[in-house]
Amino acid sequence: MASDMTDAAPDSVQCPVCFKDFTAGTINGHLDVCLLKSDTDSSPSTAHDCEPPVKKTRITAETAATTSSSSSSSMFSLFHTNKGKVSVQNERNGLFTSKQSPSGSGNKGVKRLLTEAELGAEPAKNQQLGQTVKAAHDLSPRTLFTVDKPLADTLRPNTLEEYFGQSKVVGQQTLLRSLLDSQEIPSLILWGPPGCGKTTLAHIIASNSKRKGTARFVTLSATSASVNDVRETIKQAQNELRLCKRKTILFIDEIHRFNKSQQDTFLPHVECGTVTLIGATTENPSFQVNAALLSRCRVLVLEKLSVEAMGLILDRAVARLGIKILGHDPANPKDQGQTDGNETSIFIEQKALDTIAYLCDGDARTALNSLQLAVQAQVSLARPNVSAQNGSPQEILVTEEHIKEGLQRSHILYDKAGEEHYNCISALHKSMRGSHENASLYWLGRMLEGGENPLYVARRLVRFASEDVGLADPSALPQAVSAFQACHFIGMPECEVILAQCVVYLARAPKSVEIYQAYDNVKTCLRKHKGPLPPVPLHLRNAPTKLMKQLGYAKGYKYNPAFSHPVEQEYLPEELRDINFFKWTPADP
Repeated sequence: MASDMTDAAPDSVQCPVCFKDFTAGTINGHLDVCLLKSDTDSSPSTAHDCEPPVKKTRITAETAATTSSSSSSSMFSLFHTNKGKVSVQNERNGLFTSKQSPSGSGNKGVKRLLTEAELGAEPAKNQQLGQTVKAAHDLSPRTLFTVDKPLADTLRPNTLEEYFGQSKVVGQQTLLRSLLDSQEIPSLILWGPPGCGKTTLAHIIASNSKRKGTARFVTLSATSASVNDVRETIKQAQNELRLCKRKTILFIDEIHRFNKSQQDTFLPHVECGTVTLIGATTENPSFQVNAALLSRCRVLVLEKLSVEAMGLILDRAVARLGIKILGHDPANPKDQGQTDGNETSIFIEQKALDTIAYLCDGDARTALNSLQLAVQAQVSLARPNVSAQNGSPQEILVTEEHIKEGLQRSHILYDKAGEEHYNCISALHKSMRGSHENASLYWLGRMLEGGENPLYVARRLVRFASEDVGLADPSALPQAVSAFQACHFIGMPECEVILAQCVVYLARAPKSVEIYQAYDNVKTCLRKHKGPLPPVPLHLRNAPTKLMKQLGYAKGYKYNPAFSHPVEQEYLPEELRDINFFKWTPADP
């Protein structure tokens, strides 16, 4: 039958979805309509209708061969090559039919066709991208907190309007935002700390692409995928581009886990536009991503989320979950509508949310999962069958103490991303300046035991050795530099005693701020100078060429080692010859 059709209409191509014949010039336009639209009113008998048939259950290639021509099966099999190896979000890889095979019940591997009533009863996971969040909004907190999915994944936003904390990258007036809105997505490398929104940004791009039908989105993780998986995905992308004229966006999570030779697999395909690559990494791309691949991508640096951004994320989470903030909206305390007469009402203190925002270290995943842990613990402790005698729902209050119980002790002891970070380093610096060795050791321990980066402390000690000790003990600077190098070599916890030794040495050392103040006077002099800066005196200039010598460069310079006695010679510009920066006091402007 397929051969007859080919002989009769050599230029006709059969649609792999609705099995209708079209010319080679119109097949692409039809596929865009047929693959994107789902008309529930169409019937199996409308053979000449341009609308696609009712969505049916996916069936195998054997059944397709019995209900249609073999040519359509071979053509659409391009999308199914070795699909078991690749985890691909492709809603159009399934083959749908409006004709039920009479022998379908006897064919092995053929899925049973569902009735329209059964199709309407499919779970929410088969709906459009973004229905998960909507379903989460309709669930009660008790139901949502008992599911296996982490809260950070359940409440992942689908739009840029719900994406907080990275306005410098995807703000309203940024170049990337305009490209995303126009679906002109370049190849990107998303670099940032854990929990800053790298995967979420890729998820939003996927949501927009599926909603507008402009691109196919594929997700792979470098921690589990192999080069064969990548090649298989690229092969499917080539087929998609050739048949449907639709690009493929390939998201590689933890792309730094691929070595340089594995990353080379992407080069020709990113170069020619077969795939648009979006890679996410927590490591510096300059060291972990192939330079050739890096030159073909735009690097976006995502910053650690601020406390304000964390507050917005947590407010959105409690609103979606129907958790009420204690003391907010007193006129309508039950405004969320998540409870009925027998449902548990959950309240949380604003101070508890603030604690999460300050102590999560800019990690939204940690913040949301900490909220989930605290609420789950309180819901589990509450007895569902216990309610007030008047029939009012049981109320649960999540306090700041409950949040702190769910966090590690180091987060409570020292907040290295908040105000205590600067308070403690200031206390350490001033204790050493005051030669109080006991206080210096205490503040050092407070920082290290709280999780502070030892190299940060070591860098501050190097600065202190020059700023506060200076020439009073010239060996203090080598001592601090050696401590920094030792910390870099061995790390924590072994380097803690090295830092302690350096801190005590600097606390006991004599102090002098002579160098610090003199250089500060130089900066003040330069900033307050009116008019052009004075030129370098001619006798101090270098004269490597004949022309420079003729212009008077280096003329009259006295080479000091050639004299056995001190040389009288001017080294400052003429208008500054009488200045002494060690004793100079800046005049008021």
